[in-house]
Amino acid sequence: MTDAPASIRLSGWALVLGASSGFGAATALALAAAGLDVFGVHLDRRATLANAERVAAAIEALGRRAHFFNVNAADADRRAEVMAAMERVLAESGPPGRLRVLLHSLAFGTLKPYVTAAQMGMTLDVMAHSLVYWAQDVVGRCLMGPGGRIFAMTSAGGTRALPSYGPVSAAKASLESHIRQLAVELAPRGITANAIRAGVTATPAAQKIPGYELLEDAARRRNPSGRLTTPDDVARAIVVLSHADTAWITGNVIGVDGGEDVVG
Repeated sequence: MTDAPASIRLSGWALVLGASSGFGAATALALAAAGLDVFGVHLDRRATLANAERVAAAIEALGRRAHFFNVNAADADRRAEVMAAMERVLAESGPPGRLRVLLHSLAFGTLKPYVTAAQMGMTLDVMAHSLVYWAQDVVGRCLMGPGGRIFAMTSAGGTRALPSYGPVSAAKASLESHIRQLAVELAPRGITANAIRAGVTATPAAQKIPGYELLEDAARRRNPSGRLTTPDDVARAIVVLSHADTAWITGNVIGVDGGEDVVG
């Protein structure tokens, strides 16, 4: 379980999209350790539902509240249901704008070459455009106000061409563009938006990439820090970036990779 950096204490709620595994799960736990209650959105069938239940239980063991929703985060009707439930909980727990953090960590898309890939639209909807729709709702419903932080998980693959990664690469590039636009539009409201570019990390989603073993081996050899990035590395960075003193950091793609991306 991820411990929050000792000097960082936060208050309010976090909304984590993709909360049952990988970066989402680690960040949900780290934000809870720093003091935030957590709304978690995940999509799990019976075989993996226990993962979400473990994360929610661990949040509650830290003395924080956990409200988890097993729904498709890219479905507009399901999003509306989650938003209505969040409004009810936030109305009971404090003033408007109590949502401190929104993390978009959705990883579901097609992993096929462009010349054979179907479901391009679905890949971009889930992994990129859904960020905008959730941001529209949390801001439009006044659930997030000054001091709010929006984060989206990207990767170095968003600026590279890799076998079978084209649709996901396009989604990551789009996601980074969305972050820049959100940063500009939300700055007057005191809300920041940044993309987090993790190094190669052995998450369940990454391990589905064709040839992942080669990517992992190359990253391990190239990384000057001598190891792969972990979900906990990313989670701790997001906790720090959620602090009030980071309000002037917005519109960026922030590398959390131990120096992996800068090595030639």
